[in-house]
Amino acid sequence: MKKIAISFILSFLVAVVSYAQLDRSQFPKSGPAPEIKIGEAETFTLDNGLKVFVVKNDKLPRVSFTLVLERDPLLEGDKAGLTGFVGEMMTAGTTNRTKDQLDEEVDFIGASLSASSTSIFASSLKKHQAKVLELMADVLYNPVFPQEELDKLKKQSLTGLASSKDDPGAISARLTSAVMYGKDHPYGEIETEETINNITVADIKNYYETFFKPNIAYLAIVGDMDKAEAEKVVKQYFATWKPGDVPTFTYETPKRPETTVVGLVDRSSSVQTNINIVQPVELKIGDEDYISSRLVNQILGGGSSSRLFMNLREDKGYTYGAYSSISSDKLIGQFSANAAVRTEVTDSAVVQFIYELDRLVKSGVTEEELEKAKSNLAGSFGRSLESPSTIANFALNTERYNLPKDYYATYLQKMNSYTVEDINKAAVDLIQPDKMYITAVGNGSEIKDKLAQFGEVKMYTNMGDPAKEIQMTDASMTASKVIANYLSAIGGEEAAKAIKAAKLVMAADVMGNAVEIAMTFDDANMRFGQKTIVMGNVMQSSTMMDGKGVVSAGGQTIDMTDEQYEEAKMNALFIPEAHYEVLGYSMELDGIKDVDGTPAYKVIISNPSGAKVINYYAVDSGLKIKNENEKSGDTFYSDYEEKNGVLIPMSWTMKSPMLPVPLEAKIKTLEINPTLTEADFK
Repeated sequence: MKKIAISFILSFLVAVVSYAQLDRSQFPKSGPAPEIKIGEAETFTLDNGLKVFVVKNDKLPRVSFTLVLERDPLLEGDKAGLTGFVGEMMTAGTTNRTKDQLDEEVDFIGASLSASSTSIFASSLKKHQAKVLELMADVLYNPVFPQEELDKLKKQSLTGLASSKDDPGAISARLTSAVMYGKDHPYGEIETEETINNITVADIKNYYETFFKPNIAYLAIVGDMDKAEAEKVVKQYFATWKPGDVPTFTYETPKRPETTVVGLVDRSSSVQTNINIVQPVELKIGDEDYISSRLVNQILGGGSSSRLFMNLREDKGYTYGAYSSISSDKLIGQFSANAAVRTEVTDSAVVQFIYELDRLVKSGVTEEELEKAKSNLAGSFGRSLESPSTIANFALNTERYNLPKDYYATYLQKMNSYTVEDINKAAVDLIQPDKMYITAVGNGSEIKDKLAQFGEVKMYTNMGDPAKEIQMTDASMTASKVIANYLSAIGGEEAAKAIKAAKLVMAADVMGNAVEIAMTFDDANMRFGQKTIVMGNVMQSSTMMDGKGVVSAGGQTIDMTDEQYEEAKMNALFIPEAHYEVLGYSMELDGIKDVDGTPAYKVIISNPSGAKVINYYAVDSGLKIKNENEKSGDTFYSDYEEKNGVLIPMSWTMKSPMLPVPLEAKIKTLEINPTLTEADFK
């Protein structure tokens, strides 16, 4: 007991002395960074020009093969989207195996096999090495590019494109690429329905025959294999691969704007704005500023403790997260700072972005920030070494970028050597706050004028094209006149108001599943019922009657709040335009907009509770072609047919955040003024 007491007292005294000597006002200094022990790649080159890198790692009985093509970026032009199909087409079957047979053989040995327009990857247990190499070589040498696979891929791509047209993130990405690079640059061109439909099997074959050549290829082998064995198997499977001339391409380097440029896509139904502040950066792996750029970005916007995050989220509460990135590329990299913020704080958020960029460049970083950044990045680097693919990428990068042999082995040492002065210089070299492209996707009527303080605001479409400035030719046009013209176009106000009720069933297909949507409208008594039916089962339903609303889904029933009810009521009428005046809704005409090539009057309808919907009416026909709702999404109307003296849109295309793809529905049954009972709304 006495010894224990003495030990305790001594330990306590040591702790007190240590505490007294520790200056907690200073951020602890990093220790010396170790040299990373990375398996050194052994190399050899086949007679056909294929360069091979072998990284032996026998900790696990696995082996992976990564084949990479070193070609210039391609401007695909009227075939934009082509390279996205190449990999899937190559693995869609060979002269020896159908796609199903290929997939079955890969699955049977628990392997992985995939391809892209610039790579083929295969991985398996060591004991299945010969088989996976046989399959990899079959895909490389003998693809058949089946037409039916291309048809399927094009359909999937078109569906994804249609969905992306209403996705703020996708719109922002297209807009940013278009304004920064231009559409005549490989990084700025955009896939459209037309370019996707232009792609043929012959185009895929031509790409394959042009670029899949060993003299521009690297093969990285990582796993339980030494150089001697690698030489044997590589010669066995890849020596017969024929070399050939491969075209090269050069492009004009994108420049930073002389002054800040603002690009805006008007997405009226948005309740937040997607902001992206970008500029091109000439930065490659191995450049003097490459490692320091990682540190600069980590401090500015690399995580949840960065300056942007702490300012825009933690301090101002504008967003869930604000981030930045500085990418490297052989052709051209980019700087980006982005966030999705509430509509009403859009301009304030941009002010804070610019403030942080100015502060970084003019005032620099602190020693504490730099030490934290080094610690975070060192941890990420260390964790990345757990993946064999990382080692393969290191070997390939060393060759492709002509890096020193010990570049990655000494990576942490180099990073740890940077001082505050070094990072401040790098920030000045990399970022010019007064020469940015500011892009925004949001409610144009709310944010356009506010954004003008940062530079001339140029309007764009959701596909990144300059928006057509359509002028109002009739100065006397008002929202009320647009609605009156619509009622006249569909058959007249009297005929529209004569429709007191309606029942309809729409048929649709969602990812191969037949869907029916049944709706019952009782405009005279303000009742509405809707059911979504999949394979005979009601998956979701909603009912509105007696001033209340109920939604049922997944076995649960939820009462609408008063606010939700008022919002839903705006879309619960069969011909709502016939009732706007009686319901006391206000209407505002917000000019003429381009709706997929059709000039249309944009009318904002608000109810007394503050809920809004936005309708678009074609200038030439007067017909309603689109409805926007900030909660439920957008609906496009077409194929009008006369029913009971009134034109009714028989095709509805619905785009909603709740739907994985656009839902194209057609009315298959329609009853006008049917006799309704309570059962119709249950």
